[in-house]
Amino acid sequence: MKKIFTVILLMGLVNAAIAQQKISWSFVAKKISNNSYVLHMTATPPIGWHIYSQTTPEGGPIPTEFKFTNNALLTVAAAKPKEVGKLITYFDKNFKVDVKYFEGKVDFVKTVTVKGKIKTNISGMVESMICNDRTCMPPTTEKFNIALN
Repeated sequence: MKKIFTVILLMGLVNAAIAQQKISWSFVAKKISNNSYVLHMTATPPIGWHIYSQTTPEGGPIPTEFKFTNNALLTVAAAKPKEVGKLITYFDKNFKVDVKYFEGKVDFVKTVTVKGKIKTNISGMVESMICNDRTCMPPTTEKFNIALN
Protein backbone atom coordinates (compact mmCIF):
# COMPACT_ATOMS: atom_id res chain seq x y z
CA MET A 1 0.00 0.00 0.00
CA LYS A 2 2.88 2.38 0.78
CA LYS A 3 4.38 1.77 -2.67
CA ILE A 4 1.11 2.68 -4.40
CA PHE A 5 0.79 5.82 -2.30
CA THR A 6 4.41 6.79 -3.07
CA VAL A 7 3.90 6.29 -6.82
CA ILE A 8 0.70 8.37 -6.78
CA LEU A 9 2.43 11.10 -4.78
CA LEU A 10 5.41 11.21 -7.17
CA MET A 11 3.12 11.33 -10.22
CA GLY A 12 1.24 14.23 -8.62
CA LEU A 13 4.46 16.12 -7.94
CA VAL A 14 5.69 15.63 -11.52
CA ASN A 15 2.35 16.79 -12.94
CA ALA A 16 2.36 19.82 -10.62
CA ALA A 17 5.89 20.73 -11.73
CA ILE A 18 4.95 20.44 -15.41
CA ALA A 19 1.73 22.40 -14.89
CA GLN A 20 3.71 25.35 -13.50
CA GLN A 21 5.88 25.75 -16.60
CA LYS A 22 5.27 29.14 -18.17
CA ILE A 23 6.98 31.87 -20.12
CA SER A 24 8.60 34.77 -18.30
CA TRP A 25 7.82 38.00 -20.19
CA SER A 26 9.46 41.42 -19.97
CA PHE A 27 8.18 44.54 -21.75
CA VAL A 28 10.40 47.61 -22.29
CA ALA A 29 10.30 50.70 -24.52
CA LYS A 30 13.47 52.48 -25.63
CA LYS A 31 13.25 56.00 -27.04
CA ILE A 32 15.06 56.27 -30.40
CA SER A 33 14.01 59.80 -31.44
CA ASN A 34 11.70 62.60 -30.29
CA ASN A 35 8.54 60.65 -31.09
CA SER A 36 9.68 57.09 -31.82
CA TYR A 37 10.16 54.14 -29.51
CA VAL A 38 11.35 50.58 -29.99
CA LEU A 39 9.36 48.05 -27.99
CA HIS A 40 11.17 44.96 -26.72
CA MET A 41 8.76 42.21 -25.72
CA THR A 42 11.04 39.46 -24.50
CA ALA A 43 9.96 35.88 -23.83
CA THR A 44 12.07 33.53 -21.75
CA PRO A 45 10.66 30.01 -21.61
CA PRO A 46 11.80 27.59 -18.88
CA ILE A 47 14.93 25.57 -19.67
CA GLY A 48 14.07 22.70 -22.02
CA TRP A 49 10.93 24.43 -23.35
CA HIS A 50 10.42 26.52 -26.50
CA ILE A 51 8.02 29.19 -27.79
CA TYR A 52 6.63 29.26 -31.32
CA SER A 53 7.28 31.86 -34.00
CA GLN A 54 4.56 34.23 -35.17
CA THR A 55 5.02 32.64 -38.60
CA THR A 56 4.35 29.03 -37.59
CA PRO A 57 1.89 27.89 -40.28
CA GLU A 58 -1.74 26.89 -39.83
CA GLY A 59 -2.20 23.29 -38.83
CA GLY A 60 0.74 23.47 -36.45
CA PRO A 61 1.03 24.54 -32.83
CA ILE A 62 -0.36 27.93 -31.76
CA PRO A 63 1.92 30.71 -33.06
CA THR A 64 2.81 33.65 -30.82
CA GLU A 65 0.44 36.53 -31.56
CA PHE A 66 0.49 40.14 -30.37
CA LYS A 67 -2.64 42.31 -30.26
CA PHE A 68 -2.20 46.02 -29.56
CA THR A 69 -4.98 48.10 -28.05
CA ASN A 70 -5.99 51.08 -30.21
CA ASN A 71 -4.55 54.36 -28.96
CA ALA A 72 -5.31 57.52 -30.95
CA LEU A 73 -2.04 59.04 -29.72
CA LEU A 74 0.08 56.34 -31.41
CA THR A 75 0.97 55.10 -34.87
CA VAL A 76 1.55 51.35 -34.78
CA ALA A 77 2.53 49.65 -38.04
CA ALA A 78 0.41 46.66 -38.98
CA ALA A 79 3.48 44.47 -39.51
CA LYS A 80 4.22 41.79 -36.94
CA PRO A 81 7.05 42.46 -34.50
CA LYS A 82 10.51 41.43 -35.69
CA GLU A 83 11.75 38.22 -34.04
CA VAL A 84 15.29 38.14 -32.67
CA GLY A 85 16.45 34.78 -31.36
CA LYS A 86 17.62 31.30 -32.31
CA LEU A 87 14.91 30.18 -34.77
CA ILE A 88 14.59 26.46 -35.45
CA THR A 89 12.50 25.08 -38.31
CA TYR A 90 11.71 21.41 -38.73
CA PHE A 91 9.03 19.22 -40.27
CA ASP A 92 6.81 17.90 -37.48
CA LYS A 93 5.32 14.48 -38.25
CA ASN A 94 2.46 15.05 -35.80
CA PHE A 95 1.30 18.36 -37.28
CA LYS A 96 2.51 17.63 -40.83
CA VAL A 97 3.86 21.20 -41.23
CA ASP A 98 7.18 22.99 -40.95
CA VAL A 99 7.12 24.10 -37.33
CA LYS A 100 9.08 27.22 -36.31
CA TYR A 101 10.14 27.78 -32.72
CA PHE A 102 12.76 29.59 -30.69
CA GLU A 103 15.28 27.80 -28.54
CA GLY A 104 15.82 29.89 -25.44
CA LYS A 105 15.01 33.58 -25.13
CA VAL A 106 13.42 35.50 -28.02
CA ASP A 107 12.98 39.26 -28.36
CA PHE A 108 9.96 40.54 -30.29
CA VAL A 109 10.80 44.07 -31.49
CA LYS A 110 8.41 46.69 -32.82
CA THR A 111 8.70 50.42 -33.52
CA VAL A 112 5.87 52.81 -32.60
CA THR A 113 5.48 56.55 -33.06
CA VAL A 114 3.80 58.97 -30.67
CA LYS A 115 1.74 61.73 -32.34
CA GLY A 116 3.20 64.83 -30.73
CA LYS A 117 5.26 65.46 -27.61
CA ILE A 118 3.16 63.64 -25.05
CA LYS A 119 3.52 60.79 -22.61
CA THR A 120 1.32 57.78 -23.17
CA ASN A 121 1.28 54.00 -22.92
CA ILE A 122 0.91 51.17 -25.36
CA SER A 123 -1.01 48.17 -24.14
CA GLY A 124 -2.27 44.89 -25.47
CA MET A 125 -1.85 41.18 -25.05
CA VAL A 126 0.26 38.34 -26.33
CA GLU A 127 -0.98 34.79 -26.82
CA SER A 128 1.66 32.07 -26.87
CA MET A 129 2.31 28.47 -26.07
CA ILE A 130 5.33 26.46 -25.01
CA CYS A 131 6.32 22.86 -25.58
CA ASN A 132 9.21 20.60 -24.78
CA ASP A 133 10.17 17.37 -26.53
CA ARG A 134 7.33 15.43 -24.82
CA THR A 135 4.40 17.73 -24.11
CA CYS A 136 2.85 21.16 -24.61
CA MET A 137 1.26 23.58 -22.19
CA PRO A 138 -2.10 25.09 -23.13
CA PRO A 139 -1.86 28.52 -24.78
CA THR A 140 -1.66 31.46 -22.37
CA THR A 141 -2.47 35.14 -22.72
CA GLU A 142 -0.34 37.81 -21.06
CA LYS A 143 -1.50 41.43 -20.88
CA PHE A 144 1.05 44.21 -21.12
CA ASN A 145 1.18 47.97 -20.63
CA ILE A 146 4.37 49.77 -21.65
CA ALA A 147 5.03 53.41 -20.71
CA LEU A 148 6.30 55.67 -23.50
CA ASN A 149 8.03 58.58 -21.75
